[in-house]
Amino acid sequence: MGRVIKFCAISTNGDLGYALKAFSRLPHPDTFIYNTVFRGYLQLQLPKECISLYLQMLHASVTPNKFTFSPVIKACTFDNAGELGQQVHAQILKFGYRSDGFSQNSLIHMYVSFKRLEEARRVFDMMPQRDDVSWTILISGYCQSGFVDDACKLFNLMPEKNPASWNAMIAAYVQSDSFHEAFLLFDKMRRSSRFKLDKFIAASMLSACTGLGALKQGEWIHDNIKKSGIEVDPKLATTIIDMYCKCGSLEMAVKTFNELPTKGISTWNCMIGGYAMHGKGEEAVKLFEKMENESMIPPDYVTFVNLLTACAHSGLVQEGRRYFRHMVEVHNISPGMEHYGCMVDLFGRAGLLNEAMKLVNEMPMDPDVSVMGALAGACKIHGNIELGEKIGKKVIELDPHNSGRYVLLANIYATANKWEDVANVRKLMNNRGVKKSRGFSLIETDGAVSEFIAGGRSHPGSEEIYAKVKEMLACIRSIGYVPKAESVVHDITEEEEIEKALFYHSEKLAIAFGLLKTKAGETLRITKNLRVCKDCHEASKLISKFFDREIIVRDRSRFHCFKHGVCSCNDYW
Repeated sequence: MGRVIKFCAISTNGDLGYALKAFSRLPHPDTFIYNTVFRGYLQLQLPKECISLYLQMLHASVTPNKFTFSPVIKACTFDNAGELGQQVHAQILKFGYRSDGFSQNSLIHMYVSFKRLEEARRVFDMMPQRDDVSWTILISGYCQSGFVDDACKLFNLMPEKNPASWNAMIAAYVQSDSFHEAFLLFDKMRRSSRFKLDKFIAASMLSACTGLGALKQGEWIHDNIKKSGIEVDPKLATTIIDMYCKCGSLEMAVKTFNELPTKGISTWNCMIGGYAMHGKGEEAVKLFEKMENESMIPPDYVTFVNLLTACAHSGLVQEGRRYFRHMVEVHNISPGMEHYGCMVDLFGRAGLLNEAMKLVNEMPMDPDVSVMGALAGACKIHGNIELGEKIGKKVIELDPHNSGRYVLLANIYATANKWEDVANVRKLMNNRGVKKSRGFSLIETDGAVSEFIAGGRSHPGSEEIYAKVKEMLACIRSIGYVPKAESVVHDITEEEEIEKALFYHSEKLAIAFGLLKTKAGETLRITKNLRVCKDCHEASKLISKFFDREIIVRDRSRFHCFKHGVCSCNDYW
């Protein structure tokens, strides 16, 4: 009977219902039979039934063995039964299984799942022997709860690191935007004797490359994915394409996309989004039409967010209107906040402020800060100071701790030379303790990423870099460069002070460093965490012309490809 129950309970061709009938006819089922049915319940994700059977087992005075506790603890974890899990923990100690690795690892996992890291650490510390699983579960628990430093300390104590523990730490650094730390750890991993690239580590490191704009490193990882024979599932494929898109290599993103034998919805969405951020609105529309006509995958909510973003970044007003209707009429997708935000951005960038306001007033939900922020930005671009002031104040009310909201309103006032109002905005920031986000730019040269901040001199080559900036700006003055004072929100009237405030923005330092460290004709790829200002945008165009370089700058929302004195955005950003 035991074999019949085992087959029916846990075999892929079994029948748990029949196993339970057979179980109910046994006068005195033993521990093995109970354990088998526990596993059957878990396979069908029936944790409550598993827990109930465990209680029945205890009432029947059947003694658990070391194979009993692991499935019961998992059932408590799945059912979020914390108190019962603690009772099972006590019974493990009572029945003398303190040294059983399976039970102890299951307990650590349970406490980690309940975010009770102190209890998890206590179990870990009391284990007489720990295996790779013990270490990895606890390290992952610290990482998932945001305690990256604690995870790192534990990781450093681990006698033999395994791929799962390496990936847990690397992923934690990536999720906390500590990309440099992720690279340092990855390099350390590569030097270890047990290094083997798998799809999880590859995905984490590709995300780190995306965060830093480290194209060369991303290409190396992609090449090693191919050499290692790692299966490129839709999730990994999307990560690869996203890396190429966000590191400025749209050609490689398209090539990778086209070579995929099968494409999931996330892959299509990623490629459409890639075209959007590169200002390739028409290509995004063509790809969407191909998705509709040739693939068996229907577009979803995210597809239309990316498509409408592409229309907004390329000034495709009619197309945006059409696809906003198409989403509802053809695909029965109700517009969400993100879709309304895209349409407000589309109308606002095109100067259709009345139409943007009309849409905001007709929204079925209260507009959030992203929608209102898009409208305020449009008011600044098109000089509607009265409406911009009203919307800008509303945006600050909605997001009072975001420095960018205050800077936007200050810029609106500065455009109208309302310097007293600029000062009042800054005073409000100071009173609320809101600090302006530090702008920085990253550039990859020789496989290493360098970071620059405006006016910063921490780089070991800063003296040479600043000399190059002066040379660079002197050169472009000869072909028409004039500093744009509106890019500085201070009340500065002296030309010398204006230039001082503008010349050492982080992207100018990064470009100068790139010119110093690369060969003639090489493309410079720069990642900036904030929006490119007008002065740096104009300077970058002229630098690309004078030095005959292609300069690709990824800012907070899109790409700018500067070449022969023009930008791919057509000054529409």
